Parts: sequence; structure tokens; C-alpha cells
Amino acid sequence: QVQLVESGGGLVQAGDSLRLSCAASGRDLSSYTMGWFRQAPEKEREFVASINWAGSSTIYASFAQGRFTISRDSAKNTVYLQMHSLKPEDTAVYYCATDSSGYTTRWATSYEYWGQGTQVTVSS
Repeated sequence: QVQLVESGGGLVQAGDSLRLSCAASGRDLSSYTMGWFRQAPEKEREFVASINWAGSSTIYASFAQGRFTISRDSAKNTVYLQMHSLKPEDTAVYYCATDSSGYTTRWATSYEYWGQGTQVTVSS
């Protein structure tokens, strides 16, 4: 059974940076796609970023492009989301997820395992 545990969330001010981590256990995910999604209060879950199995290909939501960077350390079975220039509208619960296809995808239905999420709150 795959378990994903996110960490690194917290309360920051607008303009600050934050790095989220997602540690996987239960299976070697080096051949899997990893992704980040977020859900703000009273909004649907939305795609943030995805990275392929090799770490050689990434895709981002438009709001994340240029501010967020997804990366992975397959030796540690961990994926990261580095976030810069945070805005109040980035406030949400951030989830990591994994997809056995190995290819980047923005579609939540492609992801088979999900973490419990970590809260990011950006104050103005």
C-alpha cells in the first residue's frame, strides 16, 4: 500500500517562499509520475504541477508557471514543490499524488494514490 505524506505547509506572508515535501512509502515510486494539486475553501481541487518518472519533464498550471518548481529525489522517494512569491490566493490545502503511468499529466483522475494534504496559508 502506497502512503504519501506531505509536509512543509504553514502560515507565511505574501511574497514569501515555502517548500513542500511529499515522502512516499510502501513502494518504490521511481517509475511513477508525481503531482501536486491544491484545494482552496469552497473551491474544487485544481492541478498545480506534475513531474515524470525521470524528472526530465514537468508541467505547470498557468498560475504556478514561473513561481513554483516541482522536483523529485527518487533515491529518497520524495517529491518537492518550491513556491516563491506567494500570494493570498495561493492559500489552500496542497496534496501530492502519484500515477503509475510515469508521464506528466494534469488530470486528477489519472492519479491513483493521494496524500492527506498540508495547509498553506498566505496572509496579505
